[in-house]
Amino acid sequence: MNDEKEIKPTANELMEFHVEALFTHDQNLRLRTINEPWPGVAAAPRFFLGRTIEGTAICRFRYDVPEMLIEQLEELCVDEPITKDFQTKPKHFEAYINLLQGERFTMGPCFLVPDAVAPTMQVVSLTRENVTEYLRGGFEWLIMEIDYVKPCIALVREGRAVSICRSVRITSRVHEAGLETLEMFRGRGYAEAVVAGWAMAVRKLGGIPLYSTSWENLASRSVARKADLFFYGVNFTVI
Repeated sequence: MNDEKEIKPTANELMEFHVEALFTHDQNLRLRTINEPWPGVAAAPRFFLGRTIEGTAICRFRYDVPEMLIEQLEELCVDEPITKDFQTKPKHFEAYINLLQGERFTMGPCFLVPDAVAPTMQVVSLTRENVTEYLRGGFEWLIMEIDYVKPCIALVREGRAVSICRSVRITSRVHEAGLETLEMFRGRGYAEAVVAGWAMAVRKLGGIPLYSTSWENLASRSVARKADLFFYGVNFTVI
């Protein structure tokens, strides 16, 4: 992993950028919807907790969570310890679930793609003009999304895209990566190449490239490790 001193934003700032990219907020910083770039609206989770490697914790709540409950949850968030292992549940995990009467939760590591990361294989940028040329035998659904998920970078083999990385959450400051690789082409380094190419394209637009995944997604975690991404914290939501 890259030296933390090379990263300009702090881990706490990156977590702030992360939650702003994941969800829309109202003027009171209450969560409203999932910040998907394509048309459609889906409700945000009731609770978001972002624990960082600096020992800070950022918590956000959906607009319909009662204030009295928010006060209880905020007291618990302040007591969360520094995060070192992304597989460790929050210290007050059971309390969060019980207080919110949560039906399910999500959790996973959050990464920054450092400046130094560059693709080791040739990649191409997919646009409305060339997307149908490369989407044969996989990723046909991307044709409907292509106008909303720029930049979108692909690795092409035998004339078709076999691995893609695109922006699936976008703000004025950051882009979050959405990574997909056709099953038969996994384990060849293609995913790392498109993530690196995508990150370079995001930086050219003046944005910060972020990458997050779920703790049980071993393949995605492997990409982060092989690509030498910078781990800054863990997100946790209660639905």
